[in-house]
Parts: sequence; C-alpha cells; structure tokens
Amino acid sequence: MLANLPYELQIALRYTSAQRRSERNPMLSVISLISVSGIALGVAALIVVLSVMNGFQKEVAARMLSMIPHIEVIDERGGLPNWEQTLAQARGNPAVSGGAPFVTLQGMLLYDDTMRPVAVQGILPAAEKTVSSIAERIKDGKLDDLQPGRFNIVLGYELASKLGVKTGDKLSLLVAPQGGAATAWTPRRQVFTVTGTFNVGHNDYDSTVALAHIDDARAVEQLALPSGLRLSLHDLHQAPRVAQELSSSMPQELMFRDWTRQNEVWFAALQSQKRMMFLILVLIIAVAAFNLVSTLVMKVNDKQADIAILRTLGASPRSIMAVFMMQGALVGVIGTAAGVAAGVMVAMNIDVIMPVVEKLLGSKLLSKEIYFLSSVPSDPQWQDIVMIGGVSVALAFVATLYPSYGAARINPAESLRYE
Repeated sequence: MLANLPYELQIALRYTSAQRRSERNPMLSVISLISVSGIALGVAALIVVLSVMNGFQKEVAARMLSMIPHIEVIDERGGLPNWEQTLAQARGNPAVSGGAPFVTLQGMLLYDDTMRPVAVQGILPAAEKTVSSIAERIKDGKLDDLQPGRFNIVLGYELASKLGVKTGDKLSLLVAPQGGAATAWTPRRQVFTVTGTFNVGHNDYDSTVALAHIDDARAVEQLALPSGLRLSLHDLHQAPRVAQELSSSMPQELMFRDWTRQNEVWFAALQSQKRMMFLILVLIIAVAAFNLVSTLVMKVNDKQADIAILRTLGASPRSIMAVFMMQGALVGVIGTAAGVAAGVMVAMNIDVIMPVVEKLLGSKLLSKEIYFLSSVPSDPQWQDIVMIGGVSVALAFVATLYPSYGAARINPAESLRYE
C-alpha cells in the first residue's frame, strides 16, 4: 500500500517514524517531541476554553430564559390596555406560541429586622406557564398558589435565605408612592405570605426576584393596567426576526424587545471575550507550531547526505522541498490530532475533572455570586473543533516553508565532500 504513495511522502513518513537512536543529533528527538507536545497542548487548551465559554453562554442563557420572555411587548403610553386583544394579534404570527401579561414593581422586603431590595413580578399563573418554565423551578409550593386577593408571594431561594423566611411566614413589601416627593414620603406597605421559593440557578434572579399574582401587584402599585405582555416563540433563535415582523404589523405605540436585546451587553461582552481568548490561545499554538522551524532546520542538517544522494539519483529541488514540507505537516497533524483528542476528552468530562482540581487547590474556582453558576459547564461544538484543527495544521504547514526551501537549495557535491 505504501509503495503506491509518491516517493516524497514515503520518505517523509520514514523520517517521521524513524528510530531516534539512528539520528546523528540526539537532541533532535527531544525537540521533535516538544514540538508535537506544544501543538497538542495548545490545541487541547483552546478546545477546552472555547467549550467552557460555549457552555457558560448556553447555560446562563437557558437560566435567563426561564425568567425572561422571548419577546416583551410594552405600550409606550404607559400600561397596556386590552392585552387579550394584543395577544390575539400577536398570535396571528405563526412563530408565536403563547403570551402572558405582567406587572413589575420595585420595592423592599422586610422581615423582622432584615430588609432586602426586590423586583416583584406580577404574573397570571395560568398564562405564565405558556411563556416561561418558572413553574417547574418552584420548591415548597406551586405557581397556582398565587391567587388574587390573597397576597401570596414566591421568593427566589437566595432571597428567602437572606431574609431568613420559610413557607408560611409573613413579610412586608414596601414600595414608594407614585409621584411622591423626593425628600419625604411614606412608603406603601403590604403584608404578603410566603407560599414557596424558586431556584432557576441564576444568582441575579434567585436573590432579587419575587413572584406575586398580577392583581395583587397592581393593587400594591395602584395600577389600572398591566405593564406589558410577554410572548414565547416556538424557536427562541427567531426572536429578533419575529420582533421586527410584529413591530411592522401591529400598532406603532407598541414596542417589541426580544431577549437578545434585553441582555445585549452581556452577550456582546461574552462574544468579545471568546474572540480575544481564541486569538490569545492561537498565539500559543503558533509558538508551538513555529518550533517546527528549528526542528526541521536540525533535521535538514542531519539529513544532508540523504538529500545529496536523492539529488544525485535525480530528485528535483521541488521534490526535496516537498519531503520536508510533508514531514512538518505530518508532525503538525499528529500534534493536532493528539490535541483534539485530549481537548474533547477533557471538555466532555469537565464536570468530573473540576471538582478534583478544586479539591487539590483547596479553593472554589467558580463563584456563583460572580458567574451565576456553581459548576463549570461545557459545550464542545464541532465547528470550533474543526476551525481549531484547521488553524493548527495551517500554522504547522507555514512553519515548514523556510527549512524546506533551505533543504531544496543544498548543493549535493558540498554535502558529500566530507561524508
């Protein structure tokens, strides 16, 4: 089978797999191993880092979307009148799967001597189940416990922990009066009963958000109308397009904001970090790949007699150049393949590896107060892996050009003079 390959490739394979003890320079084997290991390490590191960043984005987005809608509809004149009619119009778009009205109010929760800021979301439980998965995140209760007039409330579990409350406890919600003076005002106070807690796994929501029935929230805020409407889609990735379509087909006073715009700064920052991390780690691969220059230069010096004999037998300078380019490319492919295998293995088992690392270091590497997550997520994507492998092999190929060109220029007579 090998006999059918071009002789340049056969020689390159022989040089790559040759026994190191037969080489004149014993350091060449060490340098070759370092080159392959450097490429493999750089590729593996880049795959793991990008997989973790992909997993971080995917996990946080999923947890965000358990609380925020795919599209939010607000009337720029204030409250949203006839939300049922607005929802019916929106459902005319086949991409829209459901909708629910909402009220949002800011206040302070008071329990004994503990006070915490809170964003209370007034919801209609039956409709809310069509736009979010919050009902599945509730512990020690259920969403249907939010009945109008009973002033029940469901707290994020972190918020409940900081307040020191449990199911059945009563606490006070303090809100500023509408249009109150900035210097002196008496907040409105409403007593609520805790009927449960929820845990969406996102610290921002678990520590600052509470749920109440929309009628109770409107009564506290003294609102006649809902604040807006939340819409869910069959495909959340179509949210920007659907928001634009609804904005064009529905009354002009309605504003449509999709979920990517609600967290635009966060997603933009994460994408920017991902690009910068890719560039930084590609430089690591580049350094390892260009170690091939010194490796091949030493290889060319070690094989000058072989090169002279090949030239004497009729090999052209182009063929000599091809031999060493193929050898360098093979080293790059081997290092890349090893790096891809190691990177994918680590990325797919990061949830097992990280606890061991944290135990060895004696510290927590991921703070949920900062990163919203308590464990390291990972989402290896084949597009990233193919791109990383392609860049690595391309850099290794570029690194072969100079020493291969030098090999092609060797004078056979000069090389054999001292042999």
